[in-house]
Amino acid sequence: MTVARRRRLIRRQRSSVGLALVAAISFLAGMTDAIGLMAVGEFVSFMSGNTTRTAVALADGDVARAILLLTGLFAFVLGNTCGVIIAARSRPYGVLLCVTALLAASAVVPEAREVRFLLLIFAMGTINAAVEQIEGLPIGLTYVTGALSRFGRGLGRFILGVRDSKWLIQLVPWSGMIAGAIAGAMLQRSAPHTAAFAPFIVASLVTAASILIPRRWSVRFLQR
Repeated sequence: MTVARRRRLIRRQRSSVGLALVAAISFLAGMTDAIGLMAVGEFVSFMSGNTTRTAVALADGDVARAILLLTGLFAFVLGNTCGVIIAARSRPYGVLLCVTALLAASAVVPEAREVRFLLLIFAMGTINAAVEQIEGLPIGLTYVTGALSRFGRGLGRFILGVRDSKWLIQLVPWSGMIAGAIAGAMLQRSAPHTAAFAPFIVASLVTAASILIPRRWSVRFLQR
């Protein structure tokens, strides 16, 4: 086997592992957002929606809700910040371990709506730093607007004759998120008292799997 072919094989394997991790994390994000929305009444990963809801709350004179949502937006940003710092020191599994702990904490405070909301939203902010790119292509984990936009632009370029199919990977986070959201919504409907623990269980499994990813691969999933 030539060196060039071996490198292509390694790159293909690394990309496949990275995309599997992206799909799993997006599934977790979709599940958490659906359960959070149904249980808490607010989005915990969709910050565009919460920004609009903040404006509506202010227009309605609901100051308390507006403050809660604004605090949530700050928590999401802070979670991203902390996630990047953790990832720089302990790779993606460190980020996922932190997220797992936050989801566990949120599961044991179901009656404290505001506290649970902030814990969930901080966790979803943090998890974005687990995977930031796959072979140089940007990836979003807890939101799919960017993924669908990149997919649409890639489709447009393909129609214009640009034969580059890398834009197809943007379907991975979208597919993972919608699958997770469906699972989370169904679980919240059928077993609301145990649904709070589902994201923690899924996060634990994803974290365990991420530990098996070689360091030389996982560091390439982060921005440099």
